[in-house]
Amino acid sequence: MSLRHFLTTQDYSRAEIDALLEQAAVFKRSPRGQQLAGKSVALLFFNPSMRTRTSFELGAFHLGGHAIVLAPGKDAWPIEFRPGVVMDGEAEEHIAEVARVLSRYVDLIAVRAFPKFQDWSVDREDAVIKAFAQHATVPVINMETITHPCQELAHALALKERFGDLTGRKYVLTWTYHPKPLNTAVANSALLIATKLGMDVTLLCPTPDYVLDERYMAYGEQNARENGGTLTVSHNIEEAYRGADVVYAKSWGALPYFGRWEAEKPIRDAHKHFIVDEAKMALTNNGVFSHCLPLRRNIKATDAVMDSPACIAIDEAENRLHVQKAVMASLIAQR
Repeated sequence: MSLRHFLTTQDYSRAEIDALLEQAAVFKRSPRGQQLAGKSVALLFFNPSMRTRTSFELGAFHLGGHAIVLAPGKDAWPIEFRPGVVMDGEAEEHIAEVARVLSRYVDLIAVRAFPKFQDWSVDREDAVIKAFAQHATVPVINMETITHPCQELAHALALKERFGDLTGRKYVLTWTYHPKPLNTAVANSALLIATKLGMDVTLLCPTPDYVLDERYMAYGEQNARENGGTLTVSHNIEEAYRGADVVYAKSWGALPYFGRWEAEKPIRDAHKHFIVDEAKMALTNNGVFSHCLPLRRNIKATDAVMDSPACIAIDEAENRLHVQKAVMASLIAQR
């Protein structure tokens, strides 16, 4: 049996996604278990974290396992990922050794590594997580790179808790303003999971420049065809919100301006009105609102939206703990 990783939900069938969500729901009802008894997971953070680190550490503990947290370049040696390179820079060791040595110590390796935000043609290759998966001899988990599969499972579980069957629900993935250009990871993942679960998905963004990478748009179209949903792109706020069952907000940088943020800034600044507010939510079908967090209040969404009964962002955040237990347990069970 070949080694199974959890790098993207696109590698998993609809039935496998449903099984992970069902197991997560079981863990939510009964949080403690022994699925990771005597097992360990290395959590490598190349970028900051609050929810991800807390939920993974506690998740391992709840299932009888042990988590070791590492920050390469801070409390661990800087790592080189390029093959065939002369290592005369800052990196002290190569991923070929790091992944194999960690695999001798632990049973799972989880990695959080954001893009460098300099050249999307380079960043879209997701070299860090792929290098770990290539060299590790234990399962590797994506804790967010250019996708965020753990977040999308938590999001999906929150939606299933609210609606049950999601097929045919109108789902709006809306861009929102943020003073800084952000990673497209959560938006990519939201598109993947919403289409995989058969929803009618609208990607709402200010201009065509903010449409997501063609890879994820193509996956979304494929998922929609296979699971009975649809995928459309809109730049019309009222049209997109009208009749929506779900509004999911996220800010992201325009890919044509990747690494040229000053050039993008005037476009971004001209669309602050994409904020999720009461007037927009009133257009929905008594829809729910969510966000991956962290969220800048009254920038991405108003206080009134965040504090309303329609907001399920806290439920989604809690669900990170439960879905990650399901992912870790399923990967350990294959070994």
